[in-house]
Amino acid sequence: MNTIQSEHFTKAMLMLLKETFEEVVSIYLDKGTSLFQTLAGISAEEASTPVGGKCATLAAQVKHVAFYLDVVYNSVHKPDYPQVDWNEIWNNVTAVNAEEWQIIQTELRQSYANIQDLVKTTPAWPSEREIGGAMALLAHSAYHLGEIRQALCTLRP
Repeated sequence: MNTIQSEHFTKAMLMLLKETFEEVVSIYLDKGTSLFQTLAGISAEEASTPVGGKCATLAAQVKHVAFYLDVVYNSVHKPDYPQVDWNEIWNNVTAVNAEEWQIIQTELRQSYANIQDLVKTTPAWPSEREIGGAMALLAHSAYHLGEIRQALCTLRP
């Protein structure tokens, strides 16, 4: 039976997280399209505009990504972490001013840094649950990056 060494999985996770959030290293995104690169060009006004009648604002999308990262981080560090309200952000985050938009982005950067630390300090990936959780973290973040980039196509005709 072939196995993946934890060290290789950790390095791959960190590389994919970097591409998703920080800087494209030509694994799956086009140059200049990572999450932080994308957010750098979005104004508070754009972040406050829902794309459609039932769609969330970009501010809510970003807040949700940070929230998801925090839930993953806290669930690992606090086994008794309480259930969360996944709808709260979608229901409550709408228009933001420039300062609020900056705070949301800063919170995302902190949540991302926490996840990087979590991955770096995970000594082993002992089961499908841990590996699946890590893969879900990447898939979920990439999904919302795509949602944000697609919304920009509508917001910037």
